[in-house]
Amino acid sequence: MKMKDKILACAQKLVQQRGFNGFSYADIANEVGIRKASLHHHFPTKADLGLSLIKVYSEQLDSALFSISSSSLPANEKLLQYIALYRGSLEAKRICLGGMLATEALTLDTAMLPSLKQFFTRNTEWLTEILIEGQSQQVFILGNGSASNYARMLLSSLQGALLISRATDNAEAFEQTASSLMTSLMRKS
Repeated sequence: MKMKDKILACAQKLVQQRGFNGFSYADIANEVGIRKASLHHHFPTKADLGLSLIKVYSEQLDSALFSISSSSLPANEKLLQYIALYRGSLEAKRICLGGMLATEALTLDTAMLPSLKQFFTRNTEWLTEILIEGQSQQVFILGNGSASNYARMLLSSLQGALLISRATDNAEAFEQTASSLMTSLMRKS
């Protein structure tokens, strides 16, 4: 693994565990075994590092979403796979990088905010597509709301459930929220 990739992997873990403001370049330098000056060679500022982190994490998300979307599974199973991405973060004792950065949005360098916004837009757009697909397959019922409104609700609920589960050390709370979300969407037979 290239040093730049090691730095990004270390920084991603630190952000997901502590937050963007909860680590320093010294923390990364110590963990990957380089001097801080070398770290600044790869990422001159912490905002540069943050922008790269959002880019890499967004690419990871896009890869996961493409894999889920391209499967022949029904929409409800695709949504369960999306929820599993959050569960994986929780099991790794991490928070979604986007969600963690959102909690610190008021203190982030403003150069990072458009990329962070795009991360959430991408999630909402994908969820909207899956909800529309589920409606056409007659597995989801959205009531009077639009698919994009339900997508924002799902995203917000999952992000919040992840944060609360971590804060309370109660993984079951996440599972209950995820189950309630799915139940509320499913067409009753």
